[in-house]
Amino acid sequence: MLENIPSQSAMTELLGQPLFDVWQELCSMIDEKYEMERLWNTGGKNWTYEYKYRRGGKTLCSLYAKSHCVGFMIIFGKEERVKFEEIRGTLSAVVCRQYDEAKIYHDGKWVMFEPANTSEFCDYMKLLAIKRKPNRKH
Repeated sequence: MLENIPSQSAMTELLGQPLFDVWQELCSMIDEKYEMERLWNTGGKNWTYEYKYRRGGKTLCSLYAKSHCVGFMIIFGKEERVKFEEIRGTLSAVVCRQYDEAKIYHDGKWVMFEPANTSEFCDYMKLLAIKRKPNRKH
């Protein structure tokens, strides 16, 4: 766990304003659909920060931040990979390519997206719905 959660100004400085806007937009889309625990962490050797969405010990997704770069990771288990194939036709070529190129580990396929804008966010929401149905009532 992270002792000090980075301030908005620290995040803006790290990412740059355009990417900080992308980060905030992605978080608000997830927050709108999912009631989750949100955990800040250090980002390991490749990233400065990790911001993880979890519930009941299960991770929905994680966001990562480093200098002028945002990462968005979803890990797909076996059944979730089957579901991905079922909706593949509804997803953009870019999202499918990132999925196809991702490595498979013992606990699933780790897909890291690096959004530079919000254009793939609708697809990201479809992918999150594979992991877990949205649990916020509107």
